[in-house]
Amino acid sequence: MIQIDNLTFRYKKEEHLFSFPNVQLNEGENLLIHGKSGIGKTTLLHLLAGLLKPESGKVIINGISIHSISNSKLDTFRGQNIGLVFQKKHAITSLNVLDNLKTRLFLSKKAINTTAIHTLLEQLHISNCKKSKINTLSEGQLQRLGIAMAVIHNPKIILADEPTSSLDDENCKTVIQLLIEQAKLTNANLIVITHDNRIKSFFSNTITL
Repeated sequence: MIQIDNLTFRYKKEEHLFSFPNVQLNEGENLLIHGKSGIGKTTLLHLLAGLLKPESGKVIINGISIHSISNSKLDTFRGQNIGLVFQKKHAITSLNVLDNLKTRLFLSKKAINTTAIHTLLEQLHISNCKKSKINTLSEGQLQRLGIAMAVIHNPKIILADEPTSSLDDENCKTVIQLLIEQAKLTNANLIVITHDNRIKSFFSNTITL
């Protein structure tokens, strides 16, 4: 379960205070957070991931108030329970696809299950790329790898930052469907932030900032 209570944030040396709506998601529920650029969508995503500390309020994930625990415990919690799909690709360029996923599991302190990795790559239609270096992948393959790295450790929450903003209509639909399918497979919460109106129909829960 995810709960956001009275959450606010202010960047240093800036007067504007971001205030975010209260949210409660049960296990397996998804949420679309929609709004124009500069409204605080990415800020909220980073607060949910524990990458930023709020000025006030709480983010509670599975009963844990993530900003009240130590940094080391938060790092461990994030690595094991949160999957992040960034706008920019965060794969290690010196490693191939397979080794990137093995490294992600290692850093999450999860067992390296090569069968599970191969199954996920097949589900995302990039199994033929498992030995490929990152700089040889197409944009679509990189998108799928980003999803694979976000879900390989079976996180409780998947956070996606503008995953479709640079995609055409066909690939936009494909990426959102892949994210929803992967979240469903592990009964995870999927939270997507976007200004892309094309994906609203895929979500029953929507917040506009």
